[in-house]
Amino acid sequence: MSRIALVSDHASPLATLGGIDSGGQNVYVAHVAQQLGRLGFAVDVFTRRDNPLQRRAVEWLPNVRVVHVDAGPPCFVPKERLLAHMTEFGEGMLAWAARHDLRYDLVHANFFMSGVAGERAAKAWRAPLVMTFHALGEVRRRCQGEADAFPVERLAIERGLLARADRTIAECPQDREDMLKYYGADPARISIVPCGYDPAEMFPVDRRIARAELGWDAREFVVLQLGRIVPRKGIENVIRSMALLGQTAPELAARLVIVGGNADEPSPEATPEIGRLAGIAHALGIADRVRFLGRRRRHALRAIYSAADVFVTTPWYEPFGITPLEAMACGTPVIGSAVGGIKHTIEDGESGLLVPPEDPAALAAAIAQLAREPVRRAALARQGLRRVHAYTWSGVAESIVDVYSSALDRGMPRKAAAGES
Repeated sequence: MSRIALVSDHASPLATLGGIDSGGQNVYVAHVAQQLGRLGFAVDVFTRRDNPLQRRAVEWLPNVRVVHVDAGPPCFVPKERLLAHMTEFGEGMLAWAARHDLRYDLVHANFFMSGVAGERAAKAWRAPLVMTFHALGEVRRRCQGEADAFPVERLAIERGLLARADRTIAECPQDREDMLKYYGADPARISIVPCGYDPAEMFPVDRRIARAELGWDAREFVVLQLGRIVPRKGIENVIRSMALLGQTAPELAARLVIVGGNADEPSPEATPEIGRLAGIAHALGIADRVRFLGRRRRHALRAIYSAADVFVTTPWYEPFGITPLEAMACGTPVIGSAVGGIKHTIEDGESGLLVPPEDPAALAAAIAQLAREPVRRAALARQGLRRVHAYTWSGVAESIVDVYSSALDRGMPRKAAAGES
């Protein structure tokens, strides 16, 4: 049985989603680990201990264990300030392996900081390194400018990892193009493998039943925004589109429901961005049409997706975007910004609608169109269900195994030189 070290410094598969640092990467790591275990790999997920009560190791799923590594204080630390602890993280991985007399056949690092720790471990184990970046610092900096709080060293670290990793997984064609354009990466060592969804977890629920379960008004037209509550997700754009919708189509009486945050209740103290967004809604005179729900556990999301009439996601930058897939899988039509992975998973006009990012007027027009045309809305939902079947996590894992195989082939000369068989 091949043993895989899946490294995810700040994004634990056990975390509650929707917080400032809990989102798509957590989902990716959780499902990739689960599917690799199903395929017979022994998987240890190495993630940072952020709570002193966490057990050192959790036997999570068949063939999958989550290992909490001491790196910095055992409390929440924003990921922008974690780079200084990655040497300790890498040493912690090696110490864990030594205590348990383990060697890993391959290291798959998720995010550039995991790459710092993962590369250190991969060298010690003479194992190949596979990278999934999930976001690129150069693109993030171009989108966010001075608001990007990551250290400037990130760009050089990413460039070095792209040059040295045995294989890199890009999550969409745009991700690959950015690696080539901004980092001069070797195209022969980049494989495109998208993210996915779990059909056992996300599937349609009758909208009336879902709304009754949630206590939502059966007559309202509900627009759903779900995910991390951070500026780059474009939630302000959605709120401004709702204000325009109220001016141009007041008869629709649409309501925006926003799910996510650092606490179960929508607290501005726990999630300052909620306070900022609520202030914008109040200033625009639509506070009564915008509802913040706070974060929700995975098991509750299927009903929420299914209860909405339309799902919207308009980030400035999105390497892939898992939430549109999940909404499509629940039979809810999607309006997304034409960026990153979203513009590849959504076929504009067929399995959803694409709009420019940071264009509330375009988004308001798209929402109004679907609110006024239920037949069109239903057609997009049907085509979305058809489209999403190409993106299952089981299929994603099989493609990742192919990447692992090519990385292992590339790593054989290194092991031979070290006298290993």
